[in-house]
Formats: sequence, structure tokens, C-alpha cells
Amino acid sequence: MKQLGNLAIVCAQRTDVLLQVSCAKASIHVGEGPERTTLSARWDDDEKIQEIIRELNFGRYAKDRSAVPTEK
Repeated sequence: MKQLGNLAIVCAQRTDVLLQVSCAKASIHVGEGPERTTLSARWDDDEKIQEIIRELNFGRYAKDRSAVPTEK
């Protein structure tokens, strides 16, 4: 199964991430302004896309979970 759909779901849940798919390439822009980083992979490179998903969820591009308000 292709991981591009999983990447789309991860990106859709984040306001600081933009996913673009064009010319057989997925480009993920993380952050804002001059601090923005771009990650990319071929649309069918499941291994690379899984690495990007891992970085967005748990790695260096993970959102600061302590900043998320908790319900009382």
C-alpha cells in the first residue's frame, strides 16, 4: 500500500505543514517564514515517505505536544 495517503492525513492535521504533489514528487513544507524546511520524495517511494511521516510525528519536526491545550 502506498504511504502517500498516510502522509496526506498527517499533513492535514497540522496547520504548520503544506503538502504539494506535482510531477510525480511530494513536497512537504514545514514551518513558517525563513525557518521553513522542505522535505521531498517521489510519490511512490514508500520508504522515504515513511521516514518523513516519522519525522513529522516523532522526530525533529514533531509539534510541541506540551503546547496543546488539554480538556478539563
